[in-house]
Amino acid sequence: MKILITCFFLITSFAIAQQATVAEFNIIGHKKLRASFVKKISNIKAGVVLDSTMIKADIKLLKRLPSIANASYEVLSSGNNTYTVIYTVEENFTIIPSANVYTTNDDEFAYRLGLFEFNLFGRNMTFGGFYQQDIYRSYALNFRAPYLFSKQFGLAINYQDLTTQEPVFFDNTTSNYKYNNESFEVLGLYQLNYNNRFELGINVFTEDYEYKFGATNPNVPQDLQVNKLLYKLIYEYNNLDFNFQYVEGFSSVLNVQHVTSKSEDLLPTFTIGWNDFLYFKRYGSKGNWASRLRLGLSTNNDTPFAPFSVDNNLNIRGVGNSIDRGTAAVVLNTEYRHTLYEKGWFALQGNAFVDAGSWRQPGGHLDEITKFNSLRVYPGVGLRFIHKKIFNAIFRIDYGIGVSNNSTQGLVFGIGQYF
Repeated sequence: MKILITCFFLITSFAIAQQATVAEFNIIGHKKLRASFVKKISNIKAGVVLDSTMIKADIKLLKRLPSIANASYEVLSSGNNTYTVIYTVEENFTIIPSANVYTTNDDEFAYRLGLFEFNLFGRNMTFGGFYQQDIYRSYALNFRAPYLFSKQFGLAINYQDLTTQEPVFFDNTTSNYKYNNESFEVLGLYQLNYNNRFELGINVFTEDYEYKFGATNPNVPQDLQVNKLLYKLIYEYNNLDFNFQYVEGFSSVLNVQHVTSKSEDLLPTFTIGWNDFLYFKRYGSKGNWASRLRLGLSTNNDTPFAPFSVDNNLNIRGVGNSIDRGTAAVVLNTEYRHTLYEKGWFALQGNAFVDAGSWRQPGGHLDEITKFNSLRVYPGVGLRFIHKKIFNAIFRIDYGIGVSNNSTQGLVFGIGQYF
């Protein structure tokens, strides 16, 4: 028996000794990005067993970071069954202005201008804010550090003072309110592994509605200010693979929020959740099919201040600026992107899309979503002007034309892909 045990340990020790190990782990090509940060979030370390699956997962993760345009690896023999692993990174320029401009055939005009640093201190922290003119002035500040405490734990802090003119729908009529939302949010960030991450936090905010013009009703207040508390949970599964402007793979983002209110009669407590399913497929060397399906559901309160809106910049290109609201939504955005011209850092991409969605009216029945008069369908075309070495430097122009009931048409401008 002792002989068998001794043989077992000798065979095990010999097998371990034969495993290839990482002698050195180096990062090259970085400038602003810190090599220590890349090593911090990578699974490959000096002294671990050499694992090609682990390396490929590291590279996929690095290519998702705002600071990295592309990444590759090399494995070199160091002798005695040890190896040097080298990650080569191509950095993005990460101090990025943002802009959104949108119009409809009703001659509405609004814009949002922002400036963000996506690689603060060379550690992929995001800090920035925006100024918005949408009839009224608004602004916000955002800080996000996914790897602040470790490769798994981070923090996000957001402040927003948003003021817009919002339509409120009741009794088949519309009134317009000056709407203000001032909020402060803190989120804890946790990354379980390469594919799964969570966010959990709280948002303290005040909503202020001030009647401007349109229909009135004794049961609908003309002035309303309510303090609210929002609890938020986000879960993301991400298996996307990026190669400059091309994306392939699947991701799913679930967002669940519970909102408590100090004015239960007018703006009652409710729960809301939605899930975005995104699928991307490469076609040939220049084609990319992209789709997003959003399923949303909230507490079905019979209130004119319903949470899901129909809007140019959120879900249906060309439909207008917050033209309707509901307590449930099904929205499908699908488009084919094709690179028309590419040279060096620049690429011109064209796209043809169809945006379609349906909403449940506040207090209504869920089967309303399946009815034809609730459906909005907007096909269209667009262009993308892409700087391949600046993070999210995609200037987009889309023109959507409605083909369903009571349709409009219009241009939507912005920075970044629509989804």
